[in-house]
Amino acid sequence: MREVVAPRWMQRSRNELGIEPRELITRDGVRLFYEVVGHGDKTMILANGLGGRLYSWEPLIRAFSSEYRLLAWDYRGLFESDAPSHIRRLAIPEHAEDIREIMEHEGIKKATMVGWSMGVQVSLETASLFPDQIDRLVLLNGSYGKVLDTAFQPLFRVPWFNKTLHEFIDFMYVRPGPVHWVSEHFDTIEPLLRRVGWAYGNLLYKNPKLKDLLVQYMSDLLSTDFGNYLRLFQELDSHSVYHLLRDIKQPSLVVSGRLDLLTPAYLSKEMVRKLPHSKHICLPYGSHFVLIEYPEEVVKLMRDFFAGRFKL
Repeated sequence: MREVVAPRWMQRSRNELGIEPRELITRDGVRLFYEVVGHGDKTMILANGLGGRLYSWEPLIRAFSSEYRLLAWDYRGLFESDAPSHIRRLAIPEHAEDIREIMEHEGIKKATMVGWSMGVQVSLETASLFPDQIDRLVLLNGSYGKVLDTAFQPLFRVPWFNKTLHEFIDFMYVRPGPVHWVSEHFDTIEPLLRRVGWAYGNLLYKNPKLKDLLVQYMSDLLSTDFGNYLRLFQELDSHSVYHLLRDIKQPSLVVSGRLDLLTPAYLSKEMVRKLPHSKHICLPYGSHFVLIEYPEEVVKLMRDFFAGRFKL
């Protein structure tokens, strides 16, 4: 296992902002690790992407920590949170139940929920299961479900691609050798990751924070249970709230990136067509990491949304 160490700029943020680590034992005995920062009267829950951690939210922490108490957690099975006794308890509704228990433990009666990538599905599930506890949603670079139906298919869906990705995940799960090799040689390939910018080349390489985040993301994956990571991908694909979107009444801001290959922007349009009180903004040069690429723009969109400046 590699040690998980946040980027230097997030380490400074931790010291400056007073981030507090906490933990909770859930209904099925899983120890969850979560972090709290900020001193506002309102609460903002940050539902991470698969493999993301608190440093992914640095722009929001800086922008909102004086107004909100912000809370993020490690999903069960990843990083400092324990794995459940049965693999099926990695399903998306379990993560929604986890955040409900964290809210109850913290005495939080109602919160704004912000989801990125996997966190969009977790947020929608939470809003559906516990509508009285979530007052509004901000959904960044995500889907309503069935993510392998659309991943790496930016313009249209390829019918056979879903099964191919599942077969690849199963192959990686039962043959972890390549992952172990990457872990052992990570220090050697890290400079290559920085230069490549993980698939987007110079477009991402020009953003030093995004470059650091991508390298950190890869390093973190090699520090956790990679089998759980792969299984969570499959749980994301088995999950969908498409049939429930019309019943999710919370005001919702949906932000996508036109260059997002993992959760293409057309998914956001499909969500907004179903969500009754929603607004979609697509950033034309944004990838799957719009918050890190365009922090000022995303923060402004959120402030306008919170202030009721959008017609929903």
